[in-house]
Amino acid sequence: MKDLTRRQILLGGSAIVAAGLIPTIPKTPLTPAMKLMQSALADDIARPDYMIRLSSNENPYGPSRVALKAIAENMHLANRYSRNSRALEEVLAGINGVSTDNIVIGTGSSEILNVAGLLGSRTHGSVVCADPTYQTLLRYAENSGAEIIRVPVNESLNTDLDAMRAAVRDDTDLVYLTNPNNPIPSIIEKNALRKFVLEQSKDRLVFVDEAYHEYVDNPDYESMMGLIAEGHKNIIVARTASKIHGLAGLRIGFGFAHPDLAAEMRRIKTGEMHVLAVVAAHASYLDEEFPAFAIRKNKESLQIVEDMCEELDLRYIKSDTNFTFIQTGMQNSVVKEKFEAYGILTGRDFPPLHDTWTRVSMSKPEEMHYFVQVYKQLFST
Repeated sequence: MKDLTRRQILLGGSAIVAAGLIPTIPKTPLTPAMKLMQSALADDIARPDYMIRLSSNENPYGPSRVALKAIAENMHLANRYSRNSRALEEVLAGINGVSTDNIVIGTGSSEILNVAGLLGSRTHGSVVCADPTYQTLLRYAENSGAEIIRVPVNESLNTDLDAMRAAVRDDTDLVYLTNPNNPIPSIIEKNALRKFVLEQSKDRLVFVDEAYHEYVDNPDYESMMGLIAEGHKNIIVARTASKIHGLAGLRIGFGFAHPDLAAEMRRIKTGEMHVLAVVAAHASYLDEEFPAFAIRKNKESLQIVEDMCEELDLRYIKSDTNFTFIQTGMQNSVVKEKFEAYGILTGRDFPPLHDTWTRVSMSKPEEMHYFVQVYKQLFST
């Protein structure tokens, strides 16, 4: 692998381009439409000639230029199996204050979720989770023979730890938490979460999915990575390069656990590392500029949508992620269909709240202005 210098990484994408290390990203057929949207924000915004993806919580700006450079320089290795992830593991260990022995690399965090689902279903017992929440682990566990105990969120749509605690049974092998949650973009208060995780992990696995960790700017939030660093057993924390790092298409994610549990996860996982995903993630996790840029633009987009909700007196969940959750008062399937006719894809159904709520991923601010215009035209006139 051709190494990037620390200086090149920290200078960020624009400096690398200016230095001539990589070409600028070429214009695409979408470029004229984007310019039209940008120039028309004060007036009616014309429909773009592409679909705006507000459906999958993707980073509209990624991968970063340093990740693209790493991919380009290593494309010749695409005929090789990827077996050397040591440099990436060392970067992740340094960022998170853990050992490389704590790290499991998966083909996206989905593989980490699936492995945990398998571990949590070995005795055909039960898995306890909030409802609604992200489903990958739960589907895998249920297909492997576990009973899924779904605990409704409370009236504020927050994860109800007391109700989850009451739902745990003697046969519960795994408790699953998503923090921030998805499709509800809220966090679990840090002290209550730490207490709950330590309590429950004495007798069973506890899985904390932190896919949106990097987006959170909330003093009540805390990652459970510290429990991994402290050496606690029966705890798994998941992260992903699919969100803030914009590498969803390359499928690379990470599990963090006690070395013994991490070794067991590596033994039973079925995926293989993608050679380009490894080098792209390695470069991206060294880049401080791109994540900061993505977070800043995400906040701009969220503000546009939240301002609309305030103006129209719509209930919404204050977001700690790169998506929001809006109570439209209509079936989500109806909302989806109407938006799609205007070139906008919104989130899928999330039972049991799909009768009145819709999840909306953040894209670029100019695209969110168009979303607001369409929402007002469709639903507020």
